[in-house]
Amino acid sequence: MQLKLFFITTLFPTIVLSDAPEKWQLGFQDPATPIMEGIINLHHDLMFFICVISIFVSWMLGRTLWYFNFNRNLIPSTLTHGTLIEMVWTVTPAFILLIIAIPSFSLLYAMDEVISPAITIKTLGRQWYWSYEYSDYSDEQGNSIEFDSYMIPEEDLELGQLRLLEVDNRMVIPINTHIRVIVSAADVLHSWAIPSLGIKCDAIPGRLNQASLFVKREGLYYGQCSEICGINHGFMPIVVEVVSLKNYVTWISNKLSD
Repeated sequence: MQLKLFFITTLFPTIVLSDAPEKWQLGFQDPATPIMEGIINLHHDLMFFICVISIFVSWMLGRTLWYFNFNRNLIPSTLTHGTLIEMVWTVTPAFILLIIAIPSFSLLYAMDEVISPAITIKTLGRQWYWSYEYSDYSDEQGNSIEFDSYMIPEEDLELGQLRLLEVDNRMVIPINTHIRVIVSAADVLHSWAIPSLGIKCDAIPGRLNQASLFVKREGLYYGQCSEICGINHGFMPIVVEVVSLKNYVTWISNKLSD
């Protein structure tokens, strides 16, 4: 996946990687984290087995309908059991599941692993917006960075901004940094989900869930609440802005001085 992205950005510099949903989109958004790359690779591996099995089953069904039609075989077969074929169709699926289990278990382990984070950000789902808290930083009065993130109304959008996906305050993180996101909710169930980052973490009142991020390229990454949380469920988007470490330090300094 990394090699693919390298060739795309090198040979076709005018192509912009998609980190937001597109019209009539069928596939995944372009990955920006190792986890999302692993999810896409696992999906492609599974699709190989699904296609092979679908073709084989369709071929067998077609042959059955063709050769066992009553017009072609007036005398039906009396075969009732076949030990060999029953062994084959039992062992073969089990073997395929074992092959699938190896990459899927490693991906699950990687998704749950939280490597010593350099930054911890608390995300709180509310009806119907998100609140963010950067507890690692505080000003002279001991106040940490806290802000709310609301969706920008359609009438206030600027040229080039995405409808129902833009927010007034973005969550800003640096590139190539291990980040821990602690997710919770203040009222009802929410879900903090960003497809390009390969993250979907439930926000549950009274409980802290955590997820890890390691973003490999700068950009804007769009997501939405993925839990039906009420009447305005479709109006609490998520925007993560990934910047260089230098720009991130500048942003933190400006937030602390506000």
